[in-house]
Amino acid sequence: MADSFLSIQNVKKSFGDVTVVQDFNLHVEPGEFVSFLGPSGCGKTTVLRMVAGFEEPTAGKIMVAGKDVTNLKPNKRNVGMVFQAYALFPNLTVAQNVAFGLKVAGMPRADQEKRVAEMLNLIKLPQLGDRYPFQLSGGQQQRVALARALAPMPKLLLLDEPLSALDAKVRVSLREEIRSIQKSLGITTIFVTHDQEEALSISDRIAVMYGGKAEQVGTPFEIYNRPATKFVANFVGTLNVLEGTVSDAANGTVRVNAQEVALKGKLNGSRNGDTLSLALRPEAITLGRRPGADASLSGEISEVHFLGSVIRVRVGVGGSTVSLDTFNNPSTPPPAVGQKTDISFASNDLLVLH
Repeated sequence: MADSFLSIQNVKKSFGDVTVVQDFNLHVEPGEFVSFLGPSGCGKTTVLRMVAGFEEPTAGKIMVAGKDVTNLKPNKRNVGMVFQAYALFPNLTVAQNVAFGLKVAGMPRADQEKRVAEMLNLIKLPQLGDRYPFQLSGGQQQRVALARALAPMPKLLLLDEPLSALDAKVRVSLREEIRSIQKSLGITTIFVTHDQEEALSISDRIAVMYGGKAEQVGTPFEIYNRPATKFVANFVGTLNVLEGTVSDAANGTVRVNAQEVALKGKLNGSRNGDTLSLALRPEAITLGRRPGADASLSGEISEVHFLGSVIRVRVGVGGSTVSLDTFNNPSTPPPAVGQKTDISFASNDLLVLH
């Protein structure tokens, strides 16, 4: 794309005979927040390190703001990076940590002090400039690391699993702060995480990675609702997978547990008799017949778990088990195990996994 701010083109990275990133392509627009999401070992941090300049690609090209930075040293890229382990200097105060990059760049002391004050206000820690890292909580240390990365006004912000060492409550609040700061500054950002909730909640787009490749790149809505591969469908969110047999490829009809289900459109590339894996998100399913739902399957309730406001129900449909949640109704008892029931859904919500 001509107007991409960051362009990663056919990038490959090998360590000896082991290829950890293969043919990776991504175009990031100015001011966009893109997350790399995937399990450990999928190559997401390696791609980030190549963008930062800490690793050199075996093949391919990396462009930032129209400039080829593939072989530039990290300090020549004008990129800010925040690491998982904070990486603050323990012998420097908070203010000195934030000012470190400014001092190295030769900024006059008065300008340094002004910029540090701006950064400490930005991360909502203006009163802690004289403290040392060991006197801060984990969340505060990560805020300081963010301020230090942003102080030199980089063109690009890279965050390598910055929240994974924090407890759950702090993670949620800090990810929202990071997103708010990123929006206010309009800085193009790449965020690496293995936490799907993090990626879904704060990203403009997500690159789901597996085996050194981008399995799918799209908005959180697209990634969750229209997964392009079986891996993406299983990795992002909770998924029910049903096995079906194509009974009429031309009309998109599939047989599941001896029951016919019509999919939307033709099953291109499939022939009658082919076996398909079909996916359904739990929230797309209603227990019993739902008005307006154009597809249903019959089964038997195998498990019921009362969780307070929600009742989790598992329904056996042939050799498969379908999970769904239904809201608790004080005037209606939960369904019983062994009860025959229908589950209904929109045929458009039934996805074919490839």
